Amino acid sequence: MTYRIFALVAFVALIVGVIVLSGGEREVAAPIIVEGPPTDPGYAAKKARLIQTGPDGAPLYTIDAQEVQQQPAQDTVDLQQVVLGFKDSAGDEWTATARHGEVAQNSGIVKLDGAVHAMGTLSGTAEPADITTERLTFDTNTQIVTTRDRVTLIMSGRKLDAAGMVANLKERHVQLESAVHGTYRP
Repeated sequence: MTYRIFALVAFVALIVGVIVLSGGEREVAAPIIVEGPPTDPGYAAKKARLIQTGPDGAPLYTIDAQEVQQQPAQDTVDLQQVVLGFKDSAGDEWTATARHGEVAQNSGIVKLDGAVHAMGTLSGTAEPADITTERLTFDTNTQIVTTRDRVTLIMSGRKLDAAGMVANLKERHVQLESAVHGTYRP
């Protein structure tokens, strides 16, 4: 009888061993290969204010935006619903609004697009200037505002339309590039 119990236990052990050892091939997870360091996702914020300061610590310009998203791979910051505020070299305040914007990091270049509207006072005059266009680039270092798009300039109650503009706020000089329409008498 002991022989039969021993044979039965050995048979059950054999069946369990066969099932365990032949229980199908197990999948091995593929190794994850990361080339180089992990990418920096950058920062993002809603209802943010960016302030660029000069060497003396005073603000050069401020940017208020509904959404801000850093793009580290492009070295830029994308902006949505933008308000750019700055003072020219004479201390006159300017404000520009746009649907979108982009700031190139460490360059001082602010690009605005989508219903751009800039307002301010030209140095040496008490007259406000009003600029509307689809795209505008502002170099905060040189204080030069440019566009190649259609632009409308309203100043001293007169309206000028043109294709392209270069405005040097330091030198109080505005140049309309081509297809200028309107009259302006100082």
